[in-house]
Amino acid sequence: MTGLNVAQRAPAQRRFERTSVWIFDLDNTLYPAACNLFAEVDVRMTQFIAKQLGVPMAYARYLQKSYYRQFGTTLSGLMHVHKFDPQPFLDYVHNIDLSVVDEAPQLAAAIEALEGRKLIYTNGSRRHAERVAEKLGILHLFEDICDIAACEFVAKPEPDAFDRMVRRHNVAPAEAAMFDDMPHNLEPPHTLGMTTVLVQPDHEDHPAHTQIRQWEAPPEHIHHTTDDLTCFLEGIAPQDSETEPGSSPAEQS
Repeated sequence: MTGLNVAQRAPAQRRFERTSVWIFDLDNTLYPAACNLFAEVDVRMTQFIAKQLGVPMAYARYLQKSYYRQFGTTLSGLMHVHKFDPQPFLDYVHNIDLSVVDEAPQLAAAIEALEGRKLIYTNGSRRHAERVAEKLGILHLFEDICDIAACEFVAKPEPDAFDRMVRRHNVAPAEAAMFDDMPHNLEPPHTLGMTTVLVQPDHEDHPAHTQIRQWEAPPEHIHHTTDDLTCFLEGIAPQDSETEPGSSPAEQS
């Protein structure tokens, strides 16, 4: 199987005529997954656990991955099992080198051209999102950032996390579009009535990314897919055209 092409869509497709709120995941969505920032975050999570619990790195790594599988995020496990204060953890793991993230003026122009409100919604920290978005040159385009703390440490893909985000930012789901690189993170927004867009990563750092390559077609909860976010957003603007977002006219013939 060869995987999905740019802008291939599920049968239950939705358009963007009613979209007035544009919600973007941060990591591996607004910047290329090939930056591989999570590799550094991953190591720093292990280091933090080893130091705080006084255990060897190998056992800290085991706990880190066990908590991720059991609780959905490593942080949730640390909070539930060890009663960790989340803020020192977030501060430490996101204190990473961003030199691999380049400014993205074309992406900035495409986001700016979208009509309506723009939000970043991340399982990471607000400061991390601010740093990355500032490095990309897009921070000024967003109304706000909804981070893990704003959702009281309930993380995507929990439906309650999306409910909290929607209430906090007064989002009408039927008028919102959600962009994310993780397929399971798009199930709750689909259920709420949002239009969903899977941003296919150009670097696989999660089993879910590998599974995407094996699809013959996207699941019903994914309405659009793209491996080029900038191109996709640029294609949304001319809604009077028959061309699909992110695709060329030749692909429609």
